[in-house]
Amino acid sequence: MIRDSVVIGLDDTDNPSAGCTTDCFDELLEHLSQSSHGFEVISRRLVRLWPFAPRRTRGNGALSAVIELDSDTHDILRQECERWFEGLLNHSSLDSSEDESPSPVLLICNSDAPLHWYRDTVRGFIELEDRLTEIDEMGLFMLSGERKWGAIGASAAVAWTPDDESTWELVAWRHSENIGTNRSITSQAVLEMENHHPRTFVNRDPTKGKGLIAPRTPCPVLYGIRGDSPNSVQKAHAWLQSRNDVEKSPRHATHVTNQLSDDHVIGSCTGTVSSSPQHTKGAHSNVNVVIRGHATKLVAFNEGGPVNRLLRTLKPGDMISWVGLTAPDGSVHLERLSLLDAVPRISSRPVCCGKTMRSIGSGMPLRCLSCGHTSQRFWLCKMHDADSFDCIDDWVEPTPSNRRHLARPLEMGIPGR
Repeated sequence: MIRDSVVIGLDDTDNPSAGCTTDCFDELLEHLSQSSHGFEVISRRLVRLWPFAPRRTRGNGALSAVIELDSDTHDILRQECERWFEGLLNHSSLDSSEDESPSPVLLICNSDAPLHWYRDTVRGFIELEDRLTEIDEMGLFMLSGERKWGAIGASAAVAWTPDDESTWELVAWRHSENIGTNRSITSQAVLEMENHHPRTFVNRDPTKGKGLIAPRTPCPVLYGIRGDSPNSVQKAHAWLQSRNDVEKSPRHATHVTNQLSDDHVIGSCTGTVSSSPQHTKGAHSNVNVVIRGHATKLVAFNEGGPVNRLLRTLKPGDMISWVGLTAPDGSVHLERLSLLDAVPRISSRPVCCGKTMRSIGSGMPLRCLSCGHTSQRFWLCKMHDADSFDCIDDWVEPTPSNRRHLARPLEMGIPGR
């Protein structure tokens, strides 16, 4: 029997306060795997999308999977998906008339989906009707309710293809009776996990001494472990589950992901600061820069930590490089920042006899109060002190707690270098 493969995509089954698309998708794949028709899950994919999407939920991720099947069972696969999806829509919280309610879509793709479905969706706003038209033109099998918002994420998920730089995340789910209660995962357990399993990463924020693997919402996920291979995250999960200070998980799955890829941004830019930083409510800061003759507003938020602090020290004439995400209002929300060349900063009057020289009157020279030596009026200047920031190759970034899922950490290398 000839074996074929298809890609199934799913999105928009959760809302900001409950549910989880990873949980729903695992249920679907388990349903298919247990059927008697030889459906085999070859690969699971977790795909993060544009952080500014108006209907985003938490990490704003969609799911897809490569399914291998006998060539004469495509219709059966669709029937099984229809049966499962009907049950999903019957859930009371799904596809209601409320704007924030889930609006799930499931796609089955028998051929290569257009790469731009992923690229455009991870970098900007997509009009739903435009994407639905493209899906229809490709003749894809699609399941949905009356509203079809999930088509954007599901189509992006089937279009994304992993590469050698892709990372992995193992998602572990909770026992149903525990959902809504506090998760039992100690920060010490996460610290020791990273020490014992060094090929896992971004699972802890050392600047705050806390773990990053457990969600803060009442969803079914217990934790997610990130690493560089399926083996690294699976070993770390088994190690965690062997401890007495970690809640037990009844099931888990490993996904290849686009996390830490920087796919949501387009390289780094360089320009000259043209205005002094402005500070707004909430300790947000912004500064204007000129790049190739055009002005751009750069914005850093209080949560950006080192990025915000460096932005606040900039002066007109400084040359900087940055990596950021263009917001709907046209400003750039910074994710990394580097000061390439700084204009001199006024530091102090000159020193004589170990003391600062003083002015002796308007238009008069400076004088040393100890020895009487005089000097023409001038100010000592200093260059920007990069050592006062936590830099890697002169770049700064937010702490791990405040980075996007898609942002590539500096410790993994500066893109383009």
